[in-house]
Amino acid sequence: MRGVGLSKFKRCLKIDAVLERKSLFLLGPRQTGKTTYLADKFQGAYVFNLLKPAIFLKFKTNPGLLGEEIEYQIRNNKQKLFIIDEIQKAPELLDEIHNLIETHKSVRFILTGSSARKLKKAGVNLLGGRAARFYFHPIVSYEYGFSKYEKDLVRNLTFGFLPHILNSKSPWADLEDYVALYLKEEIQQEATVRSLEGFSRFLNTVALTNAQQLNFTELGNDAQVAPRTVREYYQVLEDTLVGHILPAFENTVKRKAMTTAKFYLFDPGVTNFLLGRKTLSAKTPEFGTLLEQSIFCEIKAFLDYHAIYDSLFYWRSTSLIEVDFVVKDTKGEWLGIEVKAAEEPQRKDFSGLLALEEDLPLKNKIVVCQTKTPRINKDNIEILPVRKFLEDLWARKWI
Repeated sequence: MRGVGLSKFKRCLKIDAVLERKSLFLLGPRQTGKTTYLADKFQGAYVFNLLKPAIFLKFKTNPGLLGEEIEYQIRNNKQKLFIIDEIQKAPELLDEIHNLIETHKSVRFILTGSSARKLKKAGVNLLGGRAARFYFHPIVSYEYGFSKYEKDLVRNLTFGFLPHILNSKSPWADLEDYVALYLKEEIQQEATVRSLEGFSRFLNTVALTNAQQLNFTELGNDAQVAPRTVREYYQVLEDTLVGHILPAFENTVKRKAMTTAKFYLFDPGVTNFLLGRKTLSAKTPEFGTLLEQSIFCEIKAFLDYHAIYDSLFYWRSTSLIEVDFVVKDTKGEWLGIEVKAAEEPQRKDFSGLLALEEDLPLKNKIVVCQTKTPRINKDNIEILPVRKFLEDLWARKWI
């Protein structure tokens, strides 16, 4: 990566309470700031960084050395917290960590990773429940500052929300480095990806169909790979945390729902780089898609950071009426959220929310758009500026 003079963001993930009870995994794409976050928060921790070749090779060839070094630190330095960066590079070390957790009940481990796939492939079940699991995301509006987020929206929808990109004087060049890093160090190393050229074509197709329903046959034709391979590739993207599958909400009766999932890449800057899109205008369909992607990423991060899982969907009827996001709150009540690039949405923009409400009682119906002031219309739909929606989301107004 090119040096960009990083400034630090105050991250909103809270893991202290869980860490008092058990060890944990902290999983997220590369360069989202996991290591910086932990270094700032736990300055007294003992750290093993498996990205350093000498450390990786030492423990890869002799995993037992890890247990011996940790045992020494526990006994002689009363060390209670150990951080192991990029654990997926040597998943066999989890056997040593498992034994240490069982032996030393007061010792805690934080295990970071950018690929859950390698852990799964190694037959590791994330320490069998002995460690919690958290996900780390690029910078969200709460961390960036809501007023600055609003001011820099077009710029950041163009180049994305990775910390080093937000601070970069050459964001496009740094995105090029970043995407190349993933192709080389993350994706190419996956056993199912035997053709980097084919996977590169697939990535371009993924970017073109970002925020759309998955059709493996059509995607395979576009990328010139078999539909079965397309399924495997999407699983690689999800397991390496560079994309998220959004399931369909199917439980409607009056209007039959589609069951096909959608897929969102984890950052709009990566999407734009794969498409070669260096500029963005606020009054274009591309802006609307990227705004929807950004709102999805914000909601996903909010839910992950508050340990609210399996509660985010989209809904689309077979007659093509759609709601971008359907969210279940902690009390089991539902929100419907539509994202529009327009400054003043028209009544047709509310049709999905009104149609869904015929089948599903909605505690809140929300349209996020470019309007200047928030309001509630006669159908009890909240029409909110992007900034206001994000402020209310992170203030836990609804969830």
